[in-house]
Amino acid sequence: WPFPSFSIRLNALVEVSSPGRICLFGEHQDYLGLPVIAMAMNLRLQIRGRKRNDKKIIINLPNIDNSESFFINDSINIKPKNIFQSGVKVCIEEGLSFSSGFEVEILSKIPIQAGAGSSSALMVAWINFLSQVADNPHNWNKENIAQIAFKSEVLQFNLPGGMMDQYSSAFGGYIYLESAPKISIRKLNPNLGYFVLGDSCVSKDTTSILKRCRDMRLNIVNKLTKRYPDFDLHNNEEVDISFLSKNEQNIFKATINNRDILLKVLPELKKNNPDCSFIGRYLIKHHEILRDELGVSTKKIENMLDAALTAGALGGKITGSGGGGCMFAYAPNNPEIVAEAIEKAGGKSFIINSDIGTSVLQNTEN
Repeated sequence: WPFPSFSIRLNALVEVSSPGRICLFGEHQDYLGLPVIAMAMNLRLQIRGRKRNDKKIIINLPNIDNSESFFINDSINIKPKNIFQSGVKVCIEEGLSFSSGFEVEILSKIPIQAGAGSSSALMVAWINFLSQVADNPHNWNKENIAQIAFKSEVLQFNLPGGMMDQYSSAFGGYIYLESAPKISIRKLNPNLGYFVLGDSCVSKDTTSILKRCRDMRLNIVNKLTKRYPDFDLHNNEEVDISFLSKNEQNIFKATINNRDILLKVLPELKKNNPDCSFIGRYLIKHHEILRDELGVSTKKIENMLDAALTAGALGGKITGSGGGGCMFAYAPNNPEIVAEAIEKAGGKSFIINSDIGTSVLQNTEN
């Protein structure tokens, strides 16, 4: 089990696990309805728990030296105060029932609030756990879990995020995700080898960054749709954007360029053994657009990425909303050297590769 350094206090009867993720291509695109390519990684979050004799839910969070508690009825017909209540509320709406509470311990090796998908891994694991400890357990498939997690984490709180994180954590591996005109998930199986995740250890305001990047582009799309009723971001047909401001023109071009980068690399990622140098080059191209046009990188992220590339990484980019948090470098041949370079640049490094999606490790409750 990948948590040997933790001391598990609970004699758990139900154990579930979910992975974090990195976004390879399509960063800041999924909430516009554009496709993304993501990889679930072998930094995971684990929930271990058991039922109680009352209706109280106790959540122990030793990673942040905290705990939370509430009663099951607190999650019914009210606006949830946190994602744990939200998950219970949505699961009840989806047909689950809970006649008793439970106590859990949540442990994670995913950098927290750093753009590595920690909150979605938590929600996916939480939904999976709830489905197992309910009075009427449901063996929801991966897509069900992802949908319910998205509803619980994003829709319940009217947040600006897309679906990539929940689907990556639920399905695992590499996925190509389309969310418009309908949700479509395609599993990819490229042999890409190792990446190195670098945590800048600089906190970020995820919600405000996502809202800024989303709202300014939705405003552009609305202007284009008003002038061209058939306009579609998925369409390659060129439109006259001269009526937009110079900044709006640049942002629109950046969005289209990122869309086209993904479409260019997708055929390569469908191969079992893709051209690693090709993938690396386009990771850099994607990052440059995120840095120069969306303005989501930071000086420290740039220093870490430069150090990784100098050490021999084939490419890399910021991952997550940006404004701090994590970057990753693609280093299939020399991950240890690249990890050391990132550390010397002031980051915390993790050598990572692809991993499975959410899974139930143990269930002796039922």
